[in-house]
Amino acid sequence: MSPQVIGQLRVGLAQVNPTVGALEENTDLILEYAGKAASAGAHVLVMPEMVLTGYPVEDLANRSTFRLASKAALAALAKRLEDYGDLVSVVGYLEESDSRRPQNAVAVIHRGAVVARYIKHHLPNYGVFDEFRNFVPGEKSLVVRIHGIDVGIAICEDIWREKGPVADLAARNVGLVLVPNGSPFERNKDDLRAALVRRRAREIGAPLLYVNMTGGQDDLVFDGDSIAVAANGELIARAPQFDDGLMVIDIDAKAGTSAPDCIISESRIGGYLKINHGVAARLEIEGEIWQALVVGLRDYVKKNGFPSVILGLSGGIDSAVTAAIAADAIGAKKVFGVALPSQYSSEHSLSDAADSAKRIGLNFRVIEIQPMVNSFLNSLGLTGLAEENVQARVRGTTLMGLSNQEGHLVLATGNKSELAVGYSTLYGDAVGGYAPIKDLLKSEVWAIARWRNKVAAARGEQEPIPVNSINKEPSAELRPDQKDSDSLPDYNLLDQLLTIYIENDGGLQGLLDAGFDASLATKVIQMVDRAEYKRRQYPPGPKISRRAFGKDRRLPITSGWRENLPSA
Repeated sequence: MSPQVIGQLRVGLAQVNPTVGALEENTDLILEYAGKAASAGAHVLVMPEMVLTGYPVEDLANRSTFRLASKAALAALAKRLEDYGDLVSVVGYLEESDSRRPQNAVAVIHRGAVVARYIKHHLPNYGVFDEFRNFVPGEKSLVVRIHGIDVGIAICEDIWREKGPVADLAARNVGLVLVPNGSPFERNKDDLRAALVRRRAREIGAPLLYVNMTGGQDDLVFDGDSIAVAANGELIARAPQFDDGLMVIDIDAKAGTSAPDCIISESRIGGYLKINHGVAARLEIEGEIWQALVVGLRDYVKKNGFPSVILGLSGGIDSAVTAAIAADAIGAKKVFGVALPSQYSSEHSLSDAADSAKRIGLNFRVIEIQPMVNSFLNSLGLTGLAEENVQARVRGTTLMGLSNQEGHLVLATGNKSELAVGYSTLYGDAVGGYAPIKDLLKSEVWAIARWRNKVAAARGEQEPIPVNSINKEPSAELRPDQKDSDSLPDYNLLDQLLTIYIENDGGLQGLLDAGFDASLATKVIQMVDRAEYKRRQYPPGPKISRRAFGKDRRLPITSGWRENLPSA
């Protein structure tokens, strides 16, 4: 039996932040990283999934003009990449089939030409993904020989399935696998990715290099976390979370093992000093969540061309945390906070709002809303809950008016617990263009507030979130001595029920099995189910959980289904 021939490749994994639809800007981004890869002596550059068009393109894929523009941009890019000599570039883009149907594709580019293409096989159709709606799948695996090494390619979901491309590449005995990805952030997902990549490398019997994009796109955040593993599953290198950059890795791989679909070069490379990129430190869970919210808000503001943001500062924990996120995302000078006190607002609400603004260094003003509220009440004769909601709606109208006048993006400050049970006012505290903490349960808002203050203290900086905002009992302050606990269970208890019912789809039986009282469980379920119409009208915000409201969890507004107590 002849000894196995081993070759080497230097591969650059470009962990970058494209913008959906911005073909020229994304082309420039690809060329920038091609230059960096060439300067580092890389033989191969791997870009994320659909980097040329941005991802996800959703129903833009169905526009023939966009598909044609993507293909034209790819052809132009290929010619410009000729400037980087022998570099092989693996670039994701939007292709179309012979029948003019959209396809999620990767192009292999060498010396000014597209020498091979691969079409994504497995099209996810769950959670936030609608790829089965938008694309038609590929059917063939792809192996390309580069410097004697047979390199297989798969795209994101292709390696999450047990069969298909993974089995094909294993059967073809490839020497290396490259996987471009557009994998959105979820808390704790990085552990799942690493375990998957290691397992697939062992199954295929070859090193596997996984590159993921960064940045925010509407309600999705991409966290990078690119990974390189050896054929035995050993972790070779791992990129920082959420940071843009090029991770360069030198890979030893078996050579000449397959019957490739395309041969770029037969000459093997070896004998150079290897680059050891290393494994970047992982963020703790609160740090992951905070950074995801910062990146999501930053890119929503930047990519949609807003110069600044505005929000109501109530002195409570939600607005204080939202303001701190905004300052970290775009700088405090571009954040405008407004205190909007009514006759029921406490002194500490105004002082805590002012303290929050001072700690962060944002722009701050106070607008008394009671004269406007009185005008509504005198004209309409509203009382009770309708009167309370007028206060919230006057605040919302005021913020939207300032947004129109001054050009700010309005930030909604509601959290997932409130949104789940309908504890918000339509056209009041629910107004805005973006909701940074909408996927955070109230208990998580407190947790990241304490974490952010701890980080600031460790750096010798001013803690951005007032301790009083963290510690005081939550209240909407729409009537005398109002507390959230007048209408809702304790938030720590409520969040446990919501996790089972929403994130785990546990239903009433799941809550009972967890030991919750039947009357409490039924009450919470009814509140959640009845608030679906409110959630449909809430602004977008960054997804951080497995089951975020919106694309993840899609329930009918009008429904006769009711959870009933199980029979004995």
